[in-house]
Amino acid sequence: MPEVVFLDFEASSLEKKSYPIEVAWVTTCGHEESHLIKPAPEWVDWSDEAEAIHKIRRERLIAEGMPHDELARRMVDVLSDRALYASAPSWDGQWLSKLLRAAGLPRHSLRLQDTEVLRKESAERILNALKIPDGERAEAVEKILLDAKLQNDRLVPAHRALADARRELQIWQDVCAKADAIVRTRSQGEERHTI
Repeated sequence: MPEVVFLDFEASSLEKKSYPIEVAWVTTCGHEESHLIKPAPEWVDWSDEAEAIHKIRRERLIAEGMPHDELARRMVDVLSDRALYASAPSWDGQWLSKLLRAAGLPRHSLRLQDTEVLRKESAERILNALKIPDGERAEAVEKILLDAKLQNDRLVPAHRALADARRELQIWQDVCAKADAIVRTRSQGEERHTI
């Protein structure tokens, strides 16, 4: 299985002409990168309301941002063989596509998947080690995912790409830890019954 990567974008707005202004990713192995993005010349959309949330000024992007085409090539080089996940794949996918196209790269050079799908698949994979009925296993998975959602709802998004990508990694790790704990608890109980 390819290495899992959690990716997040911040953007100029939530309008149709919005564009990515910051991207970050974290891997399950602990590698992380974060980049401000220097806008392509045709990217002119800007929302003062969005700026009030992410606190990144357009002037800062122009002065400090990595050129959009250089960043797109970096992402393709580093992330092509990895499984990419985002909490809002439709929005993040739109911004990823815009970044890749502006750099002259195929818009499907990188594809994002939904972190919720990964959480569910991970919990199911871990719990498959238990010899319990499918319905009971499904209930355990749903409880783990509900706990993760409640925990996620308590965490306030930072609206900065790296902090939000780290948050997604943490939630996924918590889902896996909860599933592992159920397996350990059940396994210990079965060992006691066989002694």
